[in-house]
Amino acid sequence: MTVANRLTPDALAKACAEVMGAQDSASAHLGVSLDHVAPGEARTSMTIEAHHTNGHGICHGGFIFTLADTAFAFACNSYNNRVVAQQASITFLAPGKLGERMIAEAREVARAGRNGIYDVRVSNQHGERIAEFRGHSRTIEGTHLPTTSDRQNV
Repeated sequence: MTVANRLTPDALAKACAEVMGAQDSASAHLGVSLDHVAPGEARTSMTIEAHHTNGHGICHGGFIFTLADTAFAFACNSYNNRVVAQQASITFLAPGKLGERMIAEAREVARAGRNGIYDVRVSNQHGERIAEFRGHSRTIEGTHLPTTSDRQNV
């Protein structure tokens, strides 16, 4: 039995997130936290601080995109396959304001072969929508966790 096969789907998603999170210095530097992960879904959040704001005094769109993209990444990598973004788009609906907590909730829409589609809603702590993001994923070579049994590796 493989290492990955010994885990429940939820435990597998969490283990994959731990591996990815340990190597994600960009998200850590921005103050992004992973609040939830399960098969095909993830929730990330961050508080908008002064260094996240643009010349209008609101959250720079690139940081909103990054928060959504991070939730997307954890959601599509929750099956122990290495997955990257193939394409993504975002529609900004309202500004993120200094001091607000932004929450990005990703959910899988479809997954077939090496392709996936994920929607991410970004809201503030009051549930007011800030943006809608859609990401298309592509599975690449490799896994996050070993896929051979420990006995074979001895």
